[in-house]
Amino acid sequence: MHELGPQQAANFIRQHSQLLNQLADVSALLGSENYPLIAPHVDQLMERAQNYGANLKPHDYLESFNAFIHNQLNLSAALSVVVNRPKDLTREQLREVRLLLDQHGFSEASLKSAWRNQTNQEIAASIIGYIRQAAIGEALLPFDQRVAQAMQTIYGLQPWTHMQRKWLDRLAKQLVHEVVLDSSQINEAFKDHGGLKLLNKNLSDQLETVLATLNEHLWPQVG
Repeated sequence: MHELGPQQAANFIRQHSQLLNQLADVSALLGSENYPLIAPHVDQLMERAQNYGANLKPHDYLESFNAFIHNQLNLSAALSVVVNRPKDLTREQLREVRLLLDQHGFSEASLKSAWRNQTNQEIAASIIGYIRQAAIGEALLPFDQRVAQAMQTIYGLQPWTHMQRKWLDRLAKQLVHEVVLDSSQINEAFKDHGGLKLLNKNLSDQLETVLATLNEHLWPQVG
């Protein structure tokens, strides 16, 4: 370009209008002030670590979570329901609790990871389980195990038919996935099978009793 001189260089640029964009791409690939080359060798994984923000260790992260829960209990009505009246917890309150925790860096995924790194135990306890463990020292159990235990009570309510037990099993799987169930969610989940109305009919009009019993036995009462 220097050898061409100003006039011919300008003509060259006009004839090759994409050259400047291509040069910018090459510059980025080669490295520049904004895109420096750090190292030319092949990448190698040297260490895998979980970042817990200001708290570098899982123990510190869990301790800060415990402190946060205790500090927020009297400030968040939804959080208080999780700890003191979990059977009354609504899906909207659960969303509110999740949002509160996410905003302060306590996502369920991070809590699960910190607990695993701290104890070498992989426990999918649900966010409710982690909160209650922090607030009242309740033992952490996998949520699907809690649901399975509560279902044993449901199976003992009456002599269900084989088909009814299949419907109950589907309901239990939905609860494991959603953590909290309500009528609108159940109606949506079972819409291909007649929705809430037909499910209740298939369970001999006992759906309300089933849900109330499930909520009663999922979480131990406080005090």
